[in-house]
Amino acid sequence: MSKRRASPGGLGAPAAPSSPALERTLTWRLHRLHKLTDLQSNRAYAEHTGMSISDGRCLAAIGSFAPLSVNDLAAHAHLTKGQASRAAQALVDAGLVSKTASNADGRGVVLSLTAAGNTAWHRVMQLIAQRNAEIFGCLNSAEQQQLSTLLDRLLAHSG
Repeated sequence: MSKRRASPGGLGAPAAPSSPALERTLTWRLHRLHKLTDLQSNRAYAEHTGMSISDGRCLAAIGSFAPLSVNDLAAHAHLTKGQASRAAQALVDAGLVSKTASNADGRGVVLSLTAAGNTAWHRVMQLIAQRNAEIFGCLNSAEQQQLSTLLDRLLAHSG
């Protein structure tokens, strides 16, 4: 049974007339979409790459933006610094990423793909393209372009 604020004339505080139902808000729907797509992506990453979604996203970010520091990796992979550090170390341990000392920061490291990492990066990028096509498959090309434009505007406005 869902709980909602009482409507005007009912018991309790009246709902503001302009307040949308929670499930109609942008943030609620984006979070729901994120959770649903991540659940499916977790399965796909494990099945097609043998990696966790965090490791796969980090590999994708390193391959797309290298060389990266751990802080830069965290930002590009949308993870905390701790999560990015653990994922980077897992990728180093798997021989997919090299970690070298940073010339700019004596305590920092620089992450880049190894030859094996480059091969894995191509597999991950193919999976990302496939997942993207599956997620947006219910929209025609004009709708996909419109949504992309609107998301760009929202990101620019929020950033």
